[in-house]
Amino acid sequence: MSEHAFTEAQRLGVYRAIAERRDMRHFIGGEVAPELLARLLEAAHQAPSVGLMQPWRFIRITRPDLRTAIAERVEQERVLTAEALGERGSAFMQLKVEGIQACAELLVVALMDGRDAHVFGRRTLPEMDLASAACAIQNLWLASRAEGLGMGWVSLFEPQALATLLQMPAGAKPVAVICLGPVAKFYPAPMLALEGWAQPRPLDELLFHNGWGTTE
Repeated sequence: MSEHAFTEAQRLGVYRAIAERRDMRHFIGGEVAPELLARLLEAAHQAPSVGLMQPWRFIRITRPDLRTAIAERVEQERVLTAEALGERGSAFMQLKVEGIQACAELLVVALMDGRDAHVFGRRTLPEMDLASAACAIQNLWLASRAEGLGMGWVSLFEPQALATLLQMPAGAKPVAVICLGPVAKFYPAPMLALEGWAQPRPLDELLFHNGWGTTE
């Protein structure tokens, strides 16, 4: 055991948050105390980022009309996604894919403008700006679960339409609509698994050794 390791209780808490994190769609309203929201956003902001570029930008939505407009754009994309899914479209339309109108807090996470100026770590992998923002979102997710709050990541929207709605500068790009707040209970397993849409694959199917597809 490394001398830098957390205590056993602390380690168990970290692993529990990871194991019990869920993409939540069912919320019960309520509120998130300002000091708690600040703590969660600070946890997100402590995420690693390539070249320390910190490409994430957080937009807190407090106007009811904006919340409704975002929900409308998500619904538009939900219908288009169902059409693109073909024979699975009707099953998709039965799924609950967002909790925008019921969650206590609504956030939009976006990539900043001017990202092309950041070359460190992005010369051959420009998508590392998105990877960095995803790390911030995961931090927010895990911290929310540890605080007993549900969080859902909604990606059903047309980026430019949402960027225009929120008056983002050219080059900025929304990557997530985040629903956050109290929930009645957490799903015992990923909701899509419970609904029969898909099943998680075990790690041993996804772990290779010394080359693609080599399992031994």
